[in-house]
Amino acid sequence: VQLVESGGGMVQAGGSLRVSCAASGRIFSSAVMAWFRQAPGKEREFVALIRWNGPRTLYADSVKGRFSISREDYKTVSLQMNSLKPEDTAVYYCARGTQWTAQADAYTYWGQGTEVTVSS
Repeated sequence: VQLVESGGGMVQAGGSLRVSCAASGRIFSSAVMAWFRQAPGKEREFVALIRWNGPRTLYADSVKGRFSISREDYKTVSLQMNSLKPEDTAVYYCARGTQWTAQADAYTYWGQGTEVTVSS
């Protein structure tokens, strides 16, 4: 399984960005896809997750109401980020696992990350 993120970039506070994760290889319908992020000097933190066969989702409190995770097609999961804040600045990683959990160490496959910068 390979995961490739895209769509990061720079945006002003209050703006929007959409990051996507393209998965290759065999994906079981029960797989869980998640987004994590890591800001400079900080630990990796959970952002959102969705089961591959959807529609149930889970969000970190810090992004609830602003971010939306969705499965776009048979191989792509996206994270729509609205009302972005400078504290959302981080490298965003896509991950695939089998457990419904926000714990990063439960996820087996990871993408290389895509950088999101929010300026004030």
